[in-house]
Parts: sequence; C-alpha cells; structure tokens
Amino acid sequence: MRESVQAEVMMSFLVSEELSFRIPVELRYATDDPYAVRMTFHLPGDTPVTWAFGRELLLDGLVEPCGEGDVRIEPMTGPDDLLDVRIRLQVAGDRALFRAGAAPLVAFLDRTDRLVPMGQECDLGDFEENLDEALGRILAEEQNAG
Repeated sequence: MRESVQAEVMMSFLVSEELSFRIPVELRYATDDPYAVRMTFHLPGDTPVTWAFGRELLLDGLVEPCGEGDVRIEPMTGPDDLLDVRIRLQVAGDRALFRAGAAPLVAFLDRTDRLVPMGQECDLGDFEENLDEALGRILAEEQNAG
C-alpha cells in the first residue's frame, strides 16, 4: 500500500500588488500524519520552507474563506467557476501570500482522499500516538528552520 502522495505545483508568490513571481511548491500527504498536508516552498536564493496544516483546511479553502491564525485560504472565483486559491501564511508580523490554480490542488486532494478517505483518518491506528509523533516532527522542523 502506498503511504504518501506528492505533487509539485507552480504558485505565484505575491510580493506586492505590482510584483509576483512563480515558484515550485511541493505538496505532500502521508498516512503517518493523516490529518495534515505539507507544502514546501522553494523560494529563489533561500532554503526551502515547509508548512504543515490540516488537509481539511485546504479542502474547505477551495469553497469558502477559512483559517484562523497562521494559515488562511480562500477561493478566487471567476464568472462561472473556481479559478485560483489564495494562501496566506503568517508568523508574528511576517506574511507571505501565494496564489495557486485550484485544479492542481483539487487533483492533489483527490489523490489524498483515495489514499485515506476524508473522515477515515482515525482508522489508521492509534490517533494519540500518531498525534504526539506528528507534533514532535512539526516542532523539530520549526526549530531546525528557525
């Protein structure tokens, strides 16, 4: 059985209203942390930065603005359809704003759902043990990045 799903998506890093540039972003979902997705941003000249947040948050952000605190996601619709998604990441006073096409995010989430159907994450085993392990990894990643 496959234990993870990965994809690379090109996103626009919105530096200001006048300036943006495209960057590759790696999306990763793994069964050992079934509630989270990870996005690794490859900014030019910097070491990659990884953010982990709820898979459900990404799914909900395709439909309506959602998220509180460090991660906020909102759809950007056109005349007839969902076109793009805006992702805002924030640490203290620092913010980064990204824009991604909705289609590759939907395709990625569809692949994660085939691996672990939404709502069946707890069927993978001991939730508390997995949560403690996932939180430990996230804290270690944050300390290494800082």
